[in-house]
Amino acid sequence: MAATITDVTDATFQTAVVERSRQVPVVVDLWAAWCGPCRQLGPILEKVIAETDGAVELAKVDVDANPGVAQAFRVQSIPAVYALRDGEVVDGFLGAQGEAAVREFVQRLVPSPEESEADRLVAAGDEASLRRALELDPDHVGAIEALAALLIERGDTDEALEILGRVPETPEIRRLTALARTGATGDDVEAELEELLARVKTDDAARQRFVDLLEVLGPDDPRTSQWRRRLATALY
Repeated sequence: MAATITDVTDATFQTAVVERSRQVPVVVDLWAAWCGPCRQLGPILEKVIAETDGAVELAKVDVDANPGVAQAFRVQSIPAVYALRDGEVVDGFLGAQGEAAVREFVQRLVPSPEESEADRLVAAGDEASLRRALELDPDHVGAIEALAALLIERGDTDEALEILGRVPETPEIRRLTALARTGATGDDVEAELEELLARVKTDDAARQRFVDLLEVLGPDDPRTSQWRRRLATALY
């Protein structure tokens, strides 16, 4: 398997880095053409990551052309290097490093044989494979998300909530947790939100269900911000 080295933009960052890191660790190299140390570090990163034969991938971001990514990482100086796994930053360093230090950094990201097998099982996607993946790696976020979605779909919400509680919250974990608690879908929540709105100020259960329903809608649904504003007005 050939190593993947990708030029990433503000527009492609979410898919090419954040979502991709749920399948394979991604190293983000923040650089600029005028930066001498960046020109020294870049080839070292490319060489060392290529040697992982696809176990780790490299995303290169020109910070001058892509200020959104730089802002997301709160970059104040370059080169800046960050490693993402399961959608989260797990390691990083600032400034140029020698090949030995870069190799040690990358090696920490290479999945163990157990982790590699878990990733293969998650890619298979069936329930038996997902359960086996969690036996190998009980905190595998991708396996937890996929298995929880299957369990919720068939109504096994108690088990779904149990496995979702094993890992730190991410937007997808919050959405699935809310879905398991409510049994709702994004298509049928507005009538219930309207009914709950009258009770959120005095009824804790109504307020929690209201918030859960907003998680089911998700942050990208334009209705979510509208209902959040109405909730704030009702509460305060």
